[in-house]
Amino acid sequence: MQQEPSGGAERGARTAREGEERAGRDAGSLADGSHPGEPHDNRLGQRLNWLRAGVLGANDGIVSTAGVVIGVAGAAPGNVIAIATAGVAALVAGAFSMAGGEYVSVSTQRDTERAMIRKEIRELREEPKEELEELAGFYRQRGLSPGLARQVAEELTAHDALAAHAEVELGIDPEEFTSPWAAAFSSFVSFTVGALIPLVMILLPLGEHRVWAAALAVVIGLLLTGWISAALGQAPRLRAILRNVLMGSATMAATYLIGMVFGVAVS
Repeated sequence: MQQEPSGGAERGARTAREGEERAGRDAGSLADGSHPGEPHDNRLGQRLNWLRAGVLGANDGIVSTAGVVIGVAGAAPGNVIAIATAGVAALVAGAFSMAGGEYVSVSTQRDTERAMIRKEIRELREEPKEELEELAGFYRQRGLSPGLARQVAEELTAHDALAAHAEVELGIDPEEFTSPWAAAFSSFVSFTVGALIPLVMILLPLGEHRVWAAALAVVIGLLLTGWISAALGQAPRLRAILRNVLMGSATMAATYLIGMVFGVAVS
């Protein structure tokens, strides 16, 4: 009579162990990126950020250069030399300004990240127990039970304590600091490509239609950058496109009117 409950308990324990083993294998397969049809790359988010920054740089190049050349065209409609000079100056100044600003910004970010990593290395060396408790606390905050949080913290610490703390506590990959030169080059190229759209279109031999041709090209360019930025951010496409096109159109209209006013005043 007493052996059946004992056997049932053993079968239940064995079933529980098998379930835990299956869960562990499933978790391992997810962790190592073996889920079929779903790529896992720790650098994917960083690449998307760079791509988004490139799209925004192109957008800035389109709008700012279009504002300059259309404003000059409004002031001196037939002066192609003045339009070309202003457009090239706006392209070069804007591209270098974007690149320089991105270089300074990313350099500051990288210096900050390195300082935080050095601080974390010192704390791991001087206070290993406190750091282990801190890491376990982060995993408890993420919803793990105290025992499992402690186990995860111990195993990650044994594998690579610095990487574990940098990822969870700082959100930094100590093996991959952002390159300021790459950021500067990306901004320079993307701004230049965007700026060439209105500059080339307004210099085409279209006579009095050059402003309208440039404006149409700008609207198409802004439509594309708005759609791409919304797709990368998984935001509503139509709203982003309308916002992008309306702001760019308002910029062109304002600079053209200002150009016309100054052109009349100068003449």
